[in-house]
Amino acid sequence: PAAPAPAAPAPKPAPTAPAVPASTRGETRVKMSRMRQRIAERLKEAQNTAAMLTTFQECDMGNLMELRSQFKDEFEKTHGVKLGFMSAFVKASTAALEEIPAVNAVIDDATKELVYREYCDVSVAVASPNGLVVPVIRNAETLSFADIEKTIAEYGKKARDGTLSLEEMSGGTFSISNGGVFGSLMGTPIINYSPQAAILGMHATKMRPVVYNGKVEARPMMYLALTYDHRIIDGREAVTFLKSVAQKIENPGRLLLDL
Repeated sequence: PAAPAPAAPAPKPAPTAPAVPASTRGETRVKMSRMRQRIAERLKEAQNTAAMLTTFQECDMGNLMELRSQFKDEFEKTHGVKLGFMSAFVKASTAALEEIPAVNAVIDDATKELVYREYCDVSVAVASPNGLVVPVIRNAETLSFADIEKTIAEYGKKARDGTLSLEEMSGGTFSISNGGVFGSLMGTPIINYSPQAAILGMHATKMRPVVYNGKVEARPMMYLALTYDHRIIDGREAVTFLKSVAQKIENPGRLLLDL
């Protein structure tokens, strides 16, 4: 008779997943602060209402950096406040807003009218223990570099102390956000809607090879972004505005000559 077939080998046990310590599977729930809830509501309102579009422009920061390096000590000694880059961007933005009024406009939904503001109230982001807050520099078009730096410094102190009032953070006709302080290379900021139709995004300054005076050189370059409400602002106006800001930053003398 035929020999019996050998018994099949016992199946190997299925591999077991490594045990995961229970401590790595926890969750923490934190109640959203009223500020965070309000920020969420405003951002979603902006996305749902405005026809947002972003345009970009690169900007050579070399001349502004040289100007700041040359005068920062004298500026601080004279005015009692440090000279930063934000004052130059505020001045350049307010000048460009006066050149392109549509960027400083808003829609009145009740009357279906475009409202062109003849003043520039610029919202700037400053850090606070509870996150970024956006106080408003009123009539920024009338202020000097020193006035703007003093206002920003005062708002920064109030933000750290938690003493900013709602009035100081309300309104604004235009916003400037500086993601570059955190290392952001490029981004698309969200409009602070309403009552604003545009926001300027500053980013990190990086050395990049560019053609400068006919030669390829490493220059300190920043990407600028303008997110705007396309219901109010046409592409031509948005690009013209952003190019104007970049030109004023690249050659700060244009600000002194109202060019």
